[in-house]
Amino acid sequence: MINKNAKIYVAGHRGLVGSAIVRKLQQEGYTNIITRSSKELDLTNQAQTISFFEKEKPEYVYLAAAKVGGIMANQTYPAEFIYKNLMIATNVIDAAYKSSVKKLLNLGSSCIYPRLAPQPMKEECLLTSELEKTNEAYALAKIAAIKLCRYYNEQYGTNFISVMPTNQYGIGDNFNMETAHLLPMVMRRFHLAKLLAAGDFEAIRKDLQKYKLGWGLDEQINLDDERSIENALNKIGAFQDKVVLWGDGSVYRELMCSDDLADACVYLMGNKDYKDIGEHVNITDGTDIQLKDLFEIVKKATGYQGRLEYDKSKPNGTPRKQMDATRIKSLGWQPKIGLEAGIKQFYEWYCK
Repeated sequence: MINKNAKIYVAGHRGLVGSAIVRKLQQEGYTNIITRSSKELDLTNQAQTISFFEKEKPEYVYLAAAKVGGIMANQTYPAEFIYKNLMIATNVIDAAYKSSVKKLLNLGSSCIYPRLAPQPMKEECLLTSELEKTNEAYALAKIAAIKLCRYYNEQYGTNFISVMPTNQYGIGDNFNMETAHLLPMVMRRFHLAKLLAAGDFEAIRKDLQKYKLGWGLDEQINLDDERSIENALNKIGAFQDKVVLWGDGSVYRELMCSDDLADACVYLMGNKDYKDIGEHVNITDGTDIQLKDLFEIVKKATGYQGRLEYDKSKPNGTPRKQMDATRIKSLGWQPKIGLEAGIKQFYEWYCK
C-alpha cells in the first residue's frame, strides 16, 4: 500500500482520465498530489521534463498525458499523434527511471491491438497482425510506451506498469466535434438536435460558447443569426428531425466510465507490481455493444425524438474492439458503473 502522504505526480491531470485519477486519489485521502498544466510543463521537451523530475522528486507517477482524438482527428493529424505521444512517453518514463520513481503507471489504449484480433482481445495478441489504419500513428506510440516500460523493468529493475483501458467517457470529457471520442461526440449531436427541434437557440448559444464545434465552423457562425446557427449544426449532423451518424452502426465498441478506470488505476498502483501484471493488463469488464444499440441508449438519455440516419460514406473503424477481462479480474478488480446508468449520469453532468 502507498502512504497517504507519498508524493504522487499525475501527468495529464486536466484530461478525462487524469482528472478522474486526481478525484479518486483525493477521495482515498492522498494529500500530496503534484500536477502541472501543459503550459507550465511541456512533456514533449526532454530538458523541461528531466528538470521537473529532479526538482519535485515524485515517488509515484500516473502517466495519463497524451494527445487524443477520434477517427477523423487521427486521420487528419497522424504526424502530431505519433510525435507528441512518443515524446511524452519517452521523456516521462526515462525521467522517472533517472529520478528513482518507486512506481509508474502508464496508460495506453485498446487501439494498440490488431484490427482483426480474435475477440475478446487478450493481452497476448499485441503485435500479432496489422493495426487499424485510421489510428495507426497513435497506436504505434502507445505500443512503444508499453515496450519502454517493459524494457526498463528488465534492464534497470524499475516497477513500471502499463494498463490498456477500453473507450472512456465521463466528467471533464472533450466535446469538440472534430477531436472528441465517440460517446461525447454522439451525445452532443443528439443534445444539439433536441435543442434545435425545440427552437431553444438561447441554450444552443450557451453550448456553442462553452464548447467548440471544430472543422472551422466556429469562425463561420453568427450567434445572432438563427439560420447561421442551424446551418452549422446541420453540418455536424444535428437536424430538427434527424441525427446523422457516421458509418452504418454495425461495428461494436466497449465503453467504460472514467471513474471506473481511475478506480482500477489507483487499485493497481497500490496493490500490484510489474511481476503481478506482466507487460500490460486490459482495464475492461469484457462486454461490448453494437453502435446502433448504443446510439439508441444515447438518444433515450438525451430525450431526442427525431430519427437516426447513417452516412455510410464515413468510416466505421475497427469492426470490433472487445477486450478480454480475465487478467484484470484475476487481479481482484472489476468495474462498478453500468453503461446505461453511466451514460444517464454523464448526460446529466453535461447539461449542468
